[in-house]
Amino acid sequence: MGERLEEVVLEMRRITSADLPLIEQVSTHLLQIRGKMFRPTLSLLASETADAPQDRVVTMAAVLELMHLASLVHDDSVDHSAMRRGLPTVNSLFSHQVSVIMGDFLYSRALEALVSLGDLDLLRVLTAVSTQLTIGEMRQLAAVDALAFSEHDYEMLIKAKTASLLGAACETGAMCGAAQYRDVLRHYGERLGMAFQVADDILDYTETASTTGKPSGLDLKEHKVTLPLIAALPRLSPAARKTVDALFATETPTDDQVGEVVAIVATAGGIDAARRRGEHFAREAEEALDTLPDTPARAALTDAISYVMDRRS
Repeated sequence: MGERLEEVVLEMRRITSADLPLIEQVSTHLLQIRGKMFRPTLSLLASETADAPQDRVVTMAAVLELMHLASLVHDDSVDHSAMRRGLPTVNSLFSHQVSVIMGDFLYSRALEALVSLGDLDLLRVLTAVSTQLTIGEMRQLAAVDALAFSEHDYEMLIKAKTASLLGAACETGAMCGAAQYRDVLRHYGERLGMAFQVADDILDYTETASTTGKPSGLDLKEHKVTLPLIAALPRLSPAARKTVDALFATETPTDDQVGEVVAIVATAGGIDAARRRGEHFAREAEEALDTLPDTPARAALTDAISYVMDRRS
């Protein structure tokens, strides 16, 4: 798998190359801050669940990761985030203008590469996902009263912003080698994506920042309401609710405020409730694999569920 992922990285470099120094500079930086290539890995594995995978899956996986990177670039610009995976974001290293335009460039180059494959069905799947990613971001921005964000609102949001892309990674991967399982693998990817985002949101309440030793609480600092807080809110005492309200009324919450709200959410059982919901999504993902043939790829997809649920940072 390592060699195939290196092929994907090379394909990403090819797709994003341009005869313009600024674009080359930003592209090089983005490829440095890419993550663990989880989405391309899922795509490659899905293509291997039945027949021999087709060579075009490498381009397909590269397109998926570029779409993911584009969404991160835009998110960082919207959120005015300064760091991503320990390195400066595009908007902090260059400018917000460069960040927005570079995100658009990544999307357009990804779609160009997709069109070059000449498969209208693949194009249909990924353009629909591109729409979902945009709708998800707008859904988040449209939430006027953050603390009125319901569990239904939250699940609709993470389905659009996270689960849609993981579902597409698995579905399009299947379309490049195991087309008979595309629906099953799409469902697996979507459920895995839901579990992934819930686990990620729990980490914001449980992992500690290396500089302070306190909960990182980045979502709370940005006034984002995720499942642990949503689950805790109905269980809070008036005094605890007042503390939460005070944090959301503060433009720049302090580490002490964040730490206090994290403790309130934990005591009210919000983290445990979110973890149970994430485990529910994980079970649904595992059940989706039951109809697949017993192959090393299926075993790896099962392992991916454990990876998602057991992350600590």
